[in-house]
Amino acid sequence: MKRGTIILLVVLAVLLILGLSVYSFFKGTYNSLVQLDETSNSAWAEVENNLQRRYDLIPNLVNTVKGFANQEKEVFLGVTEARSKVGGATTRDQRINAENELSGALSRMLLVVENYPQLKSDANFRALQDELSGTENRLAVARKRYNDAVRQFNVMIRQFPQNIVANMFGFEKKTFYEIPDEARANPEVQF
Repeated sequence: MKRGTIILLVVLAVLLILGLSVYSFFKGTYNSLVQLDETSNSAWAEVENNLQRRYDLIPNLVNTVKGFANQEKEVFLGVTEARSKVGGATTRDQRINAENELSGALSRMLLVVENYPQLKSDANFRALQDELSGTENRLAVARKRYNDAVRQFNVMIRQFPQNIVANMFGFEKKTFYEIPDEARANPEVQF
């Protein structure tokens, strides 16, 4: 009888230890996934904050340039259309694509500025250009932080055995914020 009780107690102790280990693994993995998910969401919020700042600056910049370059209507129309796509984006992927299109349109508009030396010397334009330049720098830092957070999250949900917990609780791969193909090309400078 004593021997059976001892065996039963040993088996129960082993099961308890095993159960606590499994619980600790699931709890730790789940909490790590939640933390990485929130880190990437926070980084995305920082990206969106800077994108909104840029979005708000664009009408003033366009209007300033328009005053000097009335014949460049196609460029301004492109910026305006790209900006409205940003305003209409409802998902993170749509927002990234719309922002990439807006970046290309802004680049084309800034190339137009090169043809108008009097515009480059205008104080309002210079102030707006400085604001936009600062915003673009902050945006670059925010995009890097976001992509770093997404990379950490995506690695975590793909690694074994964390991928089991990630699949159980519906954690899905996040999208990187990548630059558009136009931004990869070398700019053409003409004198």
